[in-house]
Amino acid sequence: MRAMETNVWTSAETEHLARAVLGAPSVHNLQPWLLDLAPGRAWLRERGDLVLPHHDPDGRDRAASCGAAVVNLELAVRTLGRVAEVVLLPNEHRPEVVARVDAHRSSAPTHEEVRLHRAIAHRASHRRPFGLQPVRDSAARRVVSAARTSGVDARLVTRKPDIAAVAKLLHVAAGKFQSDSGYQRELSLWTIRDEATHRHGVGIPAGRIPAGAVPWAGLVRRATEVPHWTEIEERLAAGVLVVLVTPGDTRLDHLRAGYALELAWLTAVDLGLVGAVLTQPLHVETVRAKLGEELSLTGVPHVLMRIGHSSEPEPPRVRRSTEELVQHGED
Repeated sequence: MRAMETNVWTSAETEHLARAVLGAPSVHNLQPWLLDLAPGRAWLRERGDLVLPHHDPDGRDRAASCGAAVVNLELAVRTLGRVAEVVLLPNEHRPEVVARVDAHRSSAPTHEEVRLHRAIAHRASHRRPFGLQPVRDSAARRVVSAARTSGVDARLVTRKPDIAAVAKLLHVAAGKFQSDSGYQRELSLWTIRDEATHRHGVGIPAGRIPAGAVPWAGLVRRATEVPHWTEIEERLAAGVLVVLVTPGDTRLDHLRAGYALELAWLTAVDLGLVGAVLTQPLHVETVRAKLGEELSLTGVPHVLMRIGHSSEPEPPRVRRSTEELVQHGED
C-alpha cells in the first residue's frame, strides 16, 4: 500500500471522526473523552474532570466508555479509506491517553466496516421491554463472536437457573442503589430535564428513562418500584443475555471490555436488533463476585448485555457539539 500523499485531516474528515466518537455509548452519557488530531494520527484522551464518585467510583465504566469510543474512531478512520493501527494506552507517562490511532496509509474499508460504521448513528440504549419476536440463534452467535476480541471473552447466558441467578443479583443491586443517598443525588444531577439549563450539557435525558422501568441498568430512584426478582427474570428471558469477561480487573481490561461491547452492540444494530447494557450492578463487589461464581466464569465480569427486537422507536440522543471534542496539534 502506498503512503498517502497528504496526511492532514480536512475539516470534513475531522467532522466525520468527531461525529463517530460522539456516537459511542458512555456511562450516564458523560462522553468522557477528547479527540486530539495531528497529520496521519489521532489520539483519544480520557477526561479526568468528569467523574461519578457514587456511580463509578473506580472509573471502570469511564474507561470502558473510552474503549467503546476507540471502536467508533477506528471505524471512522477506516471509512475514510485509511489504515487504522490502534494502540491502547500507548504512553505510560500519559495515562489519560487511552488510544493512539495511526492512519498514515491508504486502504479501502471492508463491507463489514462500512456497515458497522453506519450502525453508529442508530445505536441507542433500549430501556423498554423488547418486542415479542425472538432473536435468531445465528444472530446471537454473531454478536457473541464480535465481542470476542483481544483479552475479552463473551458468553451467552441461556440456562434458566443462570438467568434466575442473574435476576436475583440485579434485584439485590437495585435495593442497594435505592437506599444510597449519594447515589440518588448523583443520579438527579446527571438527569437532563431541560437541555437549555442543564449545567453539564450532557447526561441522561429524562425521556430516556421510562416510567416504571425495571431497574436493571442501575437507574433506580427512591420512588422506583423494584419488582420481585421473578419479574426481572421474565424480562431477561425475553431477549438474549450476554456476559463479557476479562482475565483481570485493570484499566486495560476495562478499556478492552468497552471495545468489545461496542463491536458487539454495533453488530447487533447491523442485524436489526437493539441492546441494553448493564454495568452498574457489577460495581457492587459482592454482586460481581457472586455473578462469577454462579455462572462459573473464569475471569472478571464487566458487562451484561441484553439484545432483542425493539417494540417502538428510540427517542433522540443528547450529544456535545463536535467543536467541543476536537483538539489539534497533539505530539
